[in-house]
Amino acid sequence: MTETWNPGAEGVLRLPSGRLVRGRGLRRPLPEGPRPAFGLYLLGRRPSPFEWEHRWLRWPDFRLPSDRDAAAVALREAWARSESERVEVACGGGRGRTGTALACLAVLDGVPADQAVAYVREHYSPHAVETPWQRRFVARFT
Repeated sequence: MTETWNPGAEGVLRLPSGRLVRGRGLRRPLPEGPRPAFGLYLLGRRPSPFEWEHRWLRWPDFRLPSDRDAAAVALREAWARSESERVEVACGGGRGRTGTALACLAVLDGVPADQAVAYVREHYSPHAVETPWQRRFVARFT
């Protein structure tokens, strides 16, 4: 069993259950401190390999996941693992796709879907979830 994130660490979102998930932008340097145990990477192209276990979802910038069923499975896995592991969710900039995924994790954690974007904007980044279709994706996520 791996420890979870420090709640005060850069990019860490505390979900209502107390689970901690780190969001970040891959165009920025890896933050100081412990490495993720599991990463969920939301990019249009397969990323370079990481030193930790990870999953890649094809998710072009400013869009939605190419395979929504695979996205739901991956998001559920990330949420489940965040109970006892350091889980990181990241895209290029750490806002749109990452914010959308974090909002979906908030829904899985019990935040009503129509409030999840506001929750992530308040607790992660005011710029999270950038497009109307990303907001709609969260509102319809179950």
